Amino acid sequence: MGSYAPVTDSGTDLRRTTPRQWAAIAVLSLSTFVVVTSEMLPVGVLTPMADGLGISTGSTGLSLTITGLVTAVTAPAVPRLLGTLDRRAVLAVAMLILAAGNALTAVANGFGPLLVSRIILGIGMGTVWGLAAAVAPRLVAPRDAALAVSFAVSGVAAASVAGVPLGTFIGNAFGWRAAFTALAVAAVVLAAVLLPVLPRLPRVTAPAGSDPRVDRRPLLRIPAVAVGLALITVLVTAHFAAYTYVRPVLEDRTGLTPGAIAGLLLLYGVFGLIGNFVTGALAARRARLTVTALATGIGASLVLLALFGALAGVTALSIALWGLTYGGLSVAGQIWMTQLAPHRAEHITGLYVGVFTAAIALGAFIGGTLVEAGGVTLVLWSAAILSLLAVVIGLSGRTPGGDGPGGRRESAAPQAEAVRT
Repeated sequence: MGSYAPVTDSGTDLRRTTPRQWAAIAVLSLSTFVVVTSEMLPVGVLTPMADGLGISTGSTGLSLTITGLVTAVTAPAVPRLLGTLDRRAVLAVAMLILAAGNALTAVANGFGPLLVSRIILGIGMGTVWGLAAAVAPRLVAPRDAALAVSFAVSGVAAASVAGVPLGTFIGNAFGWRAAFTALAVAAVVLAAVLLPVLPRLPRVTAPAGSDPRVDRRPLLRIPAVAVGLALITVLVTAHFAAYTYVRPVLEDRTGLTPGAIAGLLLLYGVFGLIGNFVTGALAARRARLTVTALATGIGASLVLLALFGALAGVTALSIALWGLTYGGLSVAGQIWMTQLAPHRAEHITGLYVGVFTAAIALGAFIGGTLVEAGGVTLVLWSAAILSLLAVVIGLSGRTPGGDGPGGRRESAAPQAEAVRT
């Protein structure tokens, strides 16, 4: 990855990262964990949540579309609107907004209130997720910048692979409303912790006279970035079209009990965490090929589930492979994008998160439409085809990134010289 210069209270770079600085990274990771768990929790409690709200499972699943669309708008806009505001304070306020969204979800009594709560939640989510990866390298010594980004973004992956199973267990034991209440409380606690743990974090800009080799075109006009985001869009759409309805899939095709489903989601989570940490190291060297390999694994797991979903053993294998491959996607994708524009960390991260969450929304919408039209088997095959398309994009022609033909990274020099304003 490109080099980063963390900005400390003293404005100087440290030769090593202190325990206090790693604690700040840990709080960022926990924040992204709570943010994305809040978004994804309806997946694990979809059936009882729909029953409690008196709406269909398709309509309940569309709540992910609402959150994704709001996040997709918020994440790219936030870096442009913040100016010189202290990012630490912005993150804390955003966590309180997230808490309000979860609390309103917990007391919702129909689709209208659910819609309002998920809009509020999307604003908080877009702000936190969009800033976390950009802020992380400023908190540590330069040599630990890449690792800091991986840890900060790992909260996103851990939420998808561990947060949903945990929320499902809470929902099964105490009701789905209790699960959202727990997330609201966790968000408030983290908002209170962010302020004392993080240093002041005003905007970072490149100084006058910075490296003229840097490509200053709009990010979407850089071919490497555009193709990379296209792959991410297709793959995330495929994943969430199927994953949003994983509980009905397991109920209808395998006939599992709620406890067994929670166990399979936990299996998904365990393998997802393994994938997250293994993939981060691989993506730092070969980001494009790593993401393409993950697309292959996701597609294979969906095909197995579509063909042999009635067999409990094959279903467990499919869920484990799915978790292993999707678990590393958010980290690998973030590393890939940051490599392509390291001197514009906030903007490339905001754009990436916007595209990622828009794809979540699109996937949830497509999945809901297909479930209503043709059932869960149609969803699985459609998602598998989209995953194959993502593989084709990853392997085609002049691919983006440092590990493919024609790939080119922007100079990281301005980021290395970044200063406070």
